[in-house]
Amino acid sequence: MPHALIAVGTGRYADPWHPYEATGAAVATILRDDGWTVDIDDDVDRALTRLRDVDLLVVSAGDPWRNPGDGPDVAITPPAAATEGLHAALERGIGILALHSATASLRDYPAYRAAIGGEWLPGTSWHPPLGPARVAVAASHPVVAGLDEIAATDELYSDLIVDTDIEVLVAHELEGTRHPLVWVREAPARAVVSAFGHDARAYDSPDVQRLIRQSADWAGRRARG
Repeated sequence: MPHALIAVGTGRYADPWHPYEATGAAVATILRDDGWTVDIDDDVDRALTRLRDVDLLVVSAGDPWRNPGDGPDVAITPPAAATEGLHAALERGIGILALHSATASLRDYPAYRAAIGGEWLPGTSWHPPLGPARVAVAASHPVVAGLDEIAATDELYSDLIVDTDIEVLVAHELEGTRHPLVWVREAPARAVVSAFGHDARAYDSPDVQRLIRQSADWAGRRARG
C-alpha cells in the first residue's frame, strides 16, 4: 500500500483561523478510504525526519513566521535532521501535496518553497470572505481528470506568488485578473498545490475529495491496476 504522511500544524505552525487537526483528519480519511496507509504527525519539523519510507508528504500547516518577532530577520535554524530528511526525500522523488495555507508554511526550508512553486506573500496575498464557490477547471491533467468545476465552501486565495514554470489547473477570476488555485510542477519532485481546504467543510465537497485522491495518486506516482 502507498504510504502518506500528513504534517499537521501545531505550535509555531498553528494559527487562530485554521483547524489543522480537523482538516488533517479529513484528508487522512479520504486517503485511507482510497487505499493509502496514512500517518499523521502534529510536529511539522519532526515529520520531515520521518520521510524515509513515505511516498507522499501532505502539508496542512500554517506560517511559522506569523507571530511578532518571527520572520526572515530572525535567525531561525530548523533542525538539521529535518532539513536533511526533506532534501533526501526530494532527491528520491517523494510527492508533495500542499493544502491551503501550506503555501505559507515551512518558510525555514527553502527546498520546500522551490518544490511547490509558489507561496502566500503577507501584505500581497489575500482572499475574499469564505463562502460557497464554484470554480471552473480549465486544463487537462490527471489531477483534475473528470472534473469540470470544483464546488466547495471555502476561501479563494488571491494574488499568490507563483513561479513561471508551474502548470495551473484551476484558477478563479476577479476583476479581470486570474488567480491560480491548483497547480502542479514536476521538478525537483512531483508537487500539487491546492489552495482549497480552509476547514473541514471544504473536504465535504465531492469535487475536493476527488481532487485530493487524484492529486495524491499523481504526486505519489501511484500506479493503479
